[in-house]
Amino acid sequence: MATNEIPSPARLFDAFTAYQRTAALKAAIELDLFSAIGARGATAAEAAERTSASQRGVRILCDRLAVDGFLTKTGDRYGLATEAALFLDRSSPAYLGSAITFIASPAVKAGFDLLTDAVRRGGTAVSEAGTMAPEHPMWVEFARAMAPMAAMSAEMLNLALGDLPIRGSVLDVAAGHGLYGITIARHHPEARIVAQDWASVLAVARENAERADVAARWSALPGSAFDVDLGRDHALVLLTNFLHHFDPPTNESLLRRVHASLAPGGRVAAVEFVPNEDRVSPPEAAAFSLTMLAGTAAGDAYTFSEYERMFSAVGFSRIALAELAPTPQRVVIAVR
Repeated sequence: MATNEIPSPARLFDAFTAYQRTAALKAAIELDLFSAIGARGATAAEAAERTSASQRGVRILCDRLAVDGFLTKTGDRYGLATEAALFLDRSSPAYLGSAITFIASPAVKAGFDLLTDAVRRGGTAVSEAGTMAPEHPMWVEFARAMAPMAAMSAEMLNLALGDLPIRGSVLDVAAGHGLYGITIARHHPEARIVAQDWASVLAVARENAERADVAARWSALPGSAFDVDLGRDHALVLLTNFLHHFDPPTNESLLRRVHASLAPGGRVAAVEFVPNEDRVSPPEAAAFSLTMLAGTAAGDAYTFSEYERMFSAVGFSRIALAELAPTPQRVVIAVR
């Protein structure tokens, strides 16, 4: 840095006020502002009429969204930036706006409000179990809100599993919205899905299975993944965004049960945020560790070498890591 250059606090200020960006985006989604602007574009007055909001409020919100790159502005007309048109306009088949109702929900934000205490403790300060308390109601909200965001990862997972048909039973552990198992069922007519989760959550997954026309090959297994009988001779077990909630010994206890539930030669696929060994890249996966610190007693974003140790400790072999691009997630695939 040249001696006459003065460091700018701009990036620091941006971090200090990042919650405002989230709030602006959440307000726009709740007003369905992106759909109101749509492909035609709109002035603040037109968008205000379409959203039943005040013109002043809409103008200020639109300007902020333009600053953040979600809207464009030419003269007094606003338009949708590429990401907003694809992911935030309800007319788009790739609409993801519902995800913010979970990601910015009071249950998730509570852990971050107490983050200083969580750092001191080494785990969530919300409660002893945090978000992993049995039958926590937030997981119903998760199932409803996050299904659209999971759809792309589910399609990428199906590709990562290869071209060979999947036949027989597929156990979907902590199924949530059920999109991963449902996607397997859509692509593999001989696959039968057994979805495990809390009963209230499985009610949402069942709705999604019916909507996808695979309900005849879908069944529910209510209860805790650590206690319920997982069955035997499954061709595939799906562990999607679940292992990061627990410490390695707890994961190994679950993986041991998963190993026993598989047929010889059966596979397990664990979709996760997997940072590189430096634990600071790629940014989305690396940053996820903080989410686990805020919301769980002992969860983490584990590296592939850490997953290798967990999977191999309970008898899995041929443990491999695959990308699920363009999503920020990866999948660990292993064979019994």
